[in-house]
Amino acid sequence: MSNRHLARSVVLQVLFERDASDKKMSLEDCTQRLAEYSQEFGAREADAPFMKELLKTVLAKQKEIDEVIVRAAPEWPLDRIAPIDRNILRLGLAELLFSDRSHVPAKVAINEAIELAKTFGAASSGRFVNGVLGAVYIELGEPGKNEGVARKKAAAAKMPTEDLAGAVVFAENEGEYYLAFVHDIFGHWTISKGKVEKGEDVQQGAIREIKEEMALDIEIVEELGVNEYIANDSKVQGGKKRKRVTYFLAKSPFSEIRLGSSGGLDDAQWFPLAAVGDLNFYDDSLTKIVIPAIKALSKFRQVSPPKAEEQPVEEEKKVEEREETVEARIERRGGRRRH
Repeated sequence: MSNRHLARSVVLQVLFERDASDKKMSLEDCTQRLAEYSQEFGAREADAPFMKELLKTVLAKQKEIDEVIVRAAPEWPLDRIAPIDRNILRLGLAELLFSDRSHVPAKVAINEAIELAKTFGAASSGRFVNGVLGAVYIELGEPGKNEGVARKKAAAAKMPTEDLAGAVVFAENEGEYYLAFVHDIFGHWTISKGKVEKGEDVQQGAIREIKEEMALDIEIVEELGVNEYIANDSKVQGGKKRKRVTYFLAKSPFSEIRLGSSGGLDDAQWFPLAAVGDLNFYDDSLTKIVIPAIKALSKFRQVSPPKAEEQPVEEEKKVEEREETVEARIERRGGRRRH
């Protein structure tokens, strides 16, 4: 057994005991049991920080993780899932959703959870864990997947398509640009989007969605791009459909954001342009939509009337330098630092 797989097994023992215990185990109690199980199982001392951080993440994010399990396996109420499978899912989702992917790639998180299920669960546990984590992985846009595989493209082309629309919304306040983003229960800041209703075009769908989700009145400025991914849908033949999202750059007054009732979101905020580089984005939305939106903003900035002939050039240069700094920071950090 590899060192990290053994470390995850030790964390699983603590989670299982906590779940089965009549007494509410605190973080301190769990940490103590982690040390005892580590010694019992022969885990490396060097893996102690990894185990403690993983345990802490599962406990801190359990409410959000359990909501994801319910959404991904609606036919299985949480209390009907076998305790060992339930806690393997919690551990796997903690790594899939909240770990740094440069340290724990998505597929590693899923494969490790499946192996734990095969080792500690029933005969069907591996398939069950694979199904739930696989569904979440697809909803995340399959991070780290190999692109350009002809067979997958051919299969996707035959799937029914659902059109969605969204927008990167910007506003200007006291000479500074602000961008509006929503936060999902997976722990990422992302772009407000929703299904295009019958009778709407994609622009109309984006305008309505932003109004419903963030209470902002927007004006479409330009199209930023289209992102496609495969999602599970038990109501369609084959159980999968292709979602095609058209994103726009849109301008709004700098007014109060009020989060709507859309499922899966827990926050919405304005961020000054300089702070966007510190947010935790999905890789696809960062590279394909957010960075192009910031670059596009340079075409719509408003410069104050000049007092001297050369002043506009100097002011424009300052704005461009500020925008380039934000882009560079986002690309350097990969959008992985949390706000």
